[in-house]
Amino acid sequence: MRLALPSIVSNITVPLLGLVDVSIVGHIGDARYIGAIAVGSMIFNVLYWLFGFLRMGTSGLTAQAYGAQNREETTRMLHRGLTVALLTAASILLLQLPLRHVAFFLMQATPDVVQLCTPYYNICVWGAPAVLGLYALTGWYIGMQNTRIPMLIAIGQNVVNILASLVLVFGLGLQIEGVALGTVIAQWAGFLTSLWLLHRNYGLSVRFCFSRMSAFLRVNRDIFLRTVCLVCVNLWFTSAGAAQGAVILAVNTLLMQLYLLFSYVLDGFAYAGEALSGRYYGAGDRQALDSVVKRLFGWGGAVTLLFTLTYVAGGSAFLGLLTSDAQVVSAAVPYMPWAWFVPVAGMAAFVWDGIFIGLTLSRDMLRSCFVASVAFFALYFALHPALGNHALWLALLVYLALRGIVQTWLYRH
Repeated sequence: MRLALPSIVSNITVPLLGLVDVSIVGHIGDARYIGAIAVGSMIFNVLYWLFGFLRMGTSGLTAQAYGAQNREETTRMLHRGLTVALLTAASILLLQLPLRHVAFFLMQATPDVVQLCTPYYNICVWGAPAVLGLYALTGWYIGMQNTRIPMLIAIGQNVVNILASLVLVFGLGLQIEGVALGTVIAQWAGFLTSLWLLHRNYGLSVRFCFSRMSAFLRVNRDIFLRTVCLVCVNLWFTSAGAAQGAVILAVNTLLMQLYLLFSYVLDGFAYAGEALSGRYYGAGDRQALDSVVKRLFGWGGAVTLLFTLTYVAGGSAFLGLLTSDAQVVSAAVPYMPWAWFVPVAGMAAFVWDGIFIGLTLSRDMLRSCFVASVAFFALYFALHPALGNHALWLALLVYLALRGIVQTWLYRH
């Protein structure tokens, strides 16, 4: 719980960065600004999500070195993670113009939104070194059994973002440029503060390390490919809902908030699983590792039961808090039971992800996610003509459940 609770708090603060931007531009007085922020935020969310391996790969390998009491290797893991993160960020900055054109093409943004989103993109892209560097640092802290520092950084980033954006937009009148600058300032504040805490608590600083990178890159390659599968499923879920009209898109978006809320909490226990399973694996303590797995599934089951009962009892009321559109709330009723079963279907996948990251079983994570993704698309295309949006939700539940089932089989073997 000492590891899980700070991670839960950190996870809940993550969407606030984008929410703050939308809230501020929503008071400027032009709806086009909201669309521009939505497009810009989506571009960077997907881009950075693809590089989430910098956190996960670093945490598992660091936790194993920590468990083996190999201080030199934990330090090298920090430097390897930062090396890959900063070199990747440098590549993004060098390729920012072609990346921008490709992103706008894929998002199919209208010309007026592109015009407003371009300055937002041009400013926010300079936060890439801070964001990716912080991924590596966060993974390293988790591997070192320290989730408190990432929590403090996440909270601090949101405070800085709110204050900076308010001053720049309403104080200096910079509009969308002010929102972008506020985001970048918050990202760099988080990264630099994390580096300062690293030096203060561990006596370490940034260094480049290229030695013995093969294992690190292998683990990260598999996690990257797994993330591609996740992105494909999530983007298709959104686009398939949009193709069915504005009401169905709104229904799916609202119901997905129930999925995201559950994931933010359970991911906190998955982070604890990364730290502890890697630690005991590195220490060669199989008995402690088995105990961690049992306890994680115990907590996962309790959280699943709590969320399922809450969604069954109050899911409709929750939707009423998110929107006052009676048509959307009414249209969501037939699909609500699918959201009830999201915690049951997804629990094992979330828990195993944390354990597999700690054990650096990244190839098995990729295998399970690939099989589940194929099943998702196969089910959707087979059933959509007859079931419509119900086929999309059924495919999502099977996708989540199959990830957990395949990982359970792989772990036992």
